[in-house]
This record gives sequence, C-alpha cells and structure tokens, in this order.
Amino acid sequence: MTVTATSVGESDQLEPRIAPAARTWARRLVRLVPAAAAALSGLLLYVSFPPRTLWWLALPAFAVFGWVLRGRGWKAALGLGYLFGLGFLLPLLVWTGVEVGPGPWLALVAIEALFVAAVGAGIAAVSKLPGWPVWAAAVWIAGEAARARAPFNGFPWGKIAFGQADGVFLPLAAVGGTPVLGFAVVLCGFGLYEVVRLAVRWRRTGEVRRAAAAMGLLSLAVPVVGAVAARPLVSDTAEDGRATVAVIQGNVPRAGLDFNSQRRAVLDYHARETERLAAEVKAGKVARPDFVLWPENSSDIDPFANPDARAVIDTAAKSIGAPISVGGVVERDGKLYNEQILWDPAKGPVDTYDKRQIQPFGEYLPLRSLIGAINENWTAMVRQDFSRGTKPGVFTMDGAKVGLVTCYEAAFDWTVRSEVTDGAQLISVPSNNATFDRSEMTYQQLAMSRVRAVEHSRTVTVPVTSGVSAIIMPDGRITQRTGMFVADSLVQKVPLRSSQTPATRLGVLPEIALALVAAGGLGWAVGAGLRGRRAGDA
Repeated sequence: MTVTATSVGESDQLEPRIAPAARTWARRLVRLVPAAAAALSGLLLYVSFPPRTLWWLALPAFAVFGWVLRGRGWKAALGLGYLFGLGFLLPLLVWTGVEVGPGPWLALVAIEALFVAAVGAGIAAVSKLPGWPVWAAAVWIAGEAARARAPFNGFPWGKIAFGQADGVFLPLAAVGGTPVLGFAVVLCGFGLYEVVRLAVRWRRTGEVRRAAAAMGLLSLAVPVVGAVAARPLVSDTAEDGRATVAVIQGNVPRAGLDFNSQRRAVLDYHARETERLAAEVKAGKVARPDFVLWPENSSDIDPFANPDARAVIDTAAKSIGAPISVGGVVERDGKLYNEQILWDPAKGPVDTYDKRQIQPFGEYLPLRSLIGAINENWTAMVRQDFSRGTKPGVFTMDGAKVGLVTCYEAAFDWTVRSEVTDGAQLISVPSNNATFDRSEMTYQQLAMSRVRAVEHSRTVTVPVTSGVSAIIMPDGRITQRTGMFVADSLVQKVPLRSSQTPATRLGVLPEIALALVAAGGLGWAVGAGLRGRRAGDA
C-alpha cells in the first residue's frame, strides 16, 4: 500500500477536528449523568416498597438524590426532581391503569411528579446551608403534606413511611405518625450521602470541618437511635381483654371494572363463606367469633331497598350468630354512599358508617363536564357521584369498639386517627381491590395498614373482596393472611387496646412542625442568596 503525501496531510488535519468533537460528546454525556442518576434513584426508591421487603434501599436512593441536587440551581433541580418523581411514581402507580388504560395512570404520575419537582428545587436551595440534611428532609415531608391535600383532597400514596413496614424505623410511627417516620428515613439517606461526601473530601485534602462532620454523622445516627428508643411504644399486650374476630373474603366472579356487574354473586359469595365458617364453628373446628367483618362492596345491592339482599345478609348473620360489618352501596335521599352497615343477627341493621374520604375518578368525578368532553367513557363509568360521610365510624360489636376505615381512607392520616380518638379499640380496613386485578396495589395498601397498627397501637384487620385479607397485630406483624382471588376466612383472638400513642395524641402537630422547619430553611436559603447577590453587585 502506498501512502501519498496528500493522504498523510489530510489525516493530520482530521486530528484537530476529531478531538473537539469527542470532547463535546464527552461533555454531553457528563451532563446526562445527573439526570440518569435522578431517574434511577427514584426507581431504587420504588424497589424499596412492598411487596418487596427491601426497605433499606430507601437510604441509598435518597443519598443519590442528595448528591444529584446538592448545589444545583433551582431550574436544574426542578428537572432533576421531576425525573426522580417519574422514576419512583411511574412503576409504583402502574396499577391505576390496569383496567382503564395508560392515560389516567400517566396523567396521575405527571401531576404527582410536579410536587416532587418542587421538592427537588427546595432541597437544592437548602443544600448549601449548614446542617442541610435536616432542612432537606423537612422539605421532603412538607412536599408529602402538600400531596396529601391537593388536588382533589390529595393523594398520599407513596409516602415514604408506607415503604417501611418491615424496617427498623417503623417504631417511629408511634412517636409522630407517618411524617416523623418518613422524616427519619429521608434524613438518614441524606446523612449517608453527607458522610460519604465528607469522607471523600477528607481523603483528598485531609481537611473537613468538625461541625459539618458531626452534623453528617448525627443525621445518619439519630434516626436509627430514635427508632431503637421508640421500641417500648410498640406493644401487642391486651389492655381491654381480647376478642375473637372473623375476617371474610368471599372472592368475586371475575376481576376488573365489571366485577360489580354480578353484584348479587359477590354478595352470595360472602354469605356463603360466612355460612361455611358457621358450619366449621358448629363442628368445633374453629372458635366462634365475637363479630365478623366483611369487605367494602360485599353488598353493592342496597339491603335497605332490596328485600332479597336483606334476607341473604340476615341469614348469614343468624348462621354465624354474631354481628357483621357489611360493606354496601346505599342510596338515601337521592344520594349514593359507600357505607359500612352493622348487622345484628337478631335486630338487623343497627348502625352505619359512610366513607368520608372518597376517591376522585373512582367514586366521584371532579370537573365532570370537562372530563366528559375529553372522554365520555369516564362519565359512563362514574354515572353518579358518591356523597361524603361526615362522622367517624366506630361500631360497638359484642362490646368491642371497632373503628372503620374504608379502603382509600387508610392512606390519610386524619381518617385513621379520628376513629382511635373516637374510642376505637381495634381498626378494620374493609377494602375492594378486585378492580386492580393481581397488581401490587393490595400489597401497598396492606403495608399502610401495618404502619397504622404501630402508629396507633391497635390491631388492624383487612377484609378484602379478593385479596390479600389479613390480621395485623398492634406491633405491625401479620399473623394471618389469605391468598388472592380465593374464598377464605380468618379467625383469631386479638388484643383490644385503648391507650393512645404520642402519634395519636399529637395528631397533625409533628407534620406542622416539620413544615415550619422546611419553611425556615427555605427562608434562610433565599435570604442568603439575595444577600450574596447584593454583595456581588456591590
């Protein structure tokens, strides 16, 4: 091969052109690293949630998120926070589109991730302050508080606390509820990053400020020490005796949105399972329950308006010889209610509880005219809005006070607490997950109930139409559970308790305190930034 002078000259001229191009691509790739890290850390946070028991992955997830945001400008932080939110919420909430398609799921995630984006900007702002992990963790909890209240009365699904049912931090739920539990986890994650960052700096330069090192170590250690110190608040000791409870899972003819097209079959399934349990009690195979708990939507046929439905429930109650809490759909004065009905075997219906925190786009349709113009199928699926109840629901069942928290309500702090402060010695979370098929939704909701058990130191029962039903002790342990889409019943003697945890007594105060800490940190950061600009201009 002959190399000419011309070809050699051309090769020499290409080298200066290739080098800048390579450097440009390298710079672009480096810019993509924070974006990729933000999305992947959000995905890591999702993996820490049930049904997996990898709760500890929340710590490295927030450590990476802290690394991504520290020192960023607010515009970049908004984008990185949004990517973190998408990485977390897209897989976490995929169940919302199981039956209705990807549109509502993607719209919900797009809106909820905006809150995370705003939190990202806030964390970046306070990341330059001394003791920044504390301010940053408070900003995260303030963001959760906002998500739990708006829009459409909020959507708290995905609170960090709900991923910690199997974790060492769980006892902190009894100290200050989900805000304190979530704050501890996020603080520990940011503290982990701060310790690593300072260790790297010390290795490179041999210099680290003692105050910064101490704050980093405290951010990492205090949540763990606090969780250990809170262990005595967690107890399953019976304070008011014990009650034998039966949880009925009757199953449904088929999963999906049309499960209730065979409403009579759903009612019959639950009555049949109750009668089967009654036969086992009569045969001496199972202890006789003091009361029986049916799930939400176990009788979507209004038993007050339909004598045949009333007869079915009445027969089931008489066969078991115990009061039943029945989940029904009831029309009263032209209004629909998602209602729990206390059914006495001798007297029939004697008390009711109407669901207060109803689900947007499932039980009522916000902006109905606008939504109908976009998609008529939505207005067809939610033909009539449910009305809200106004009072807590605590049934007296064979002497025990049972607080009712219907399905979606379990995600909201106030609904659960109100039942306990109204005297509930045990909490029941009747639910219907048939519309979400075999998705992770039922496991995520079960984890919420475990956190609530510790938060208020109450036994929690979870009767579900199609799975997973469970009995949870006041220390968060699941002692019995069913499979999915099977007919089954759970019977167990459980402790009744009446003492109140600090979380129950304090209510919303810890959340308000953390929101004020976040506001103080943001105010300090904004003020410091303005002073810095003025000094620069001068």
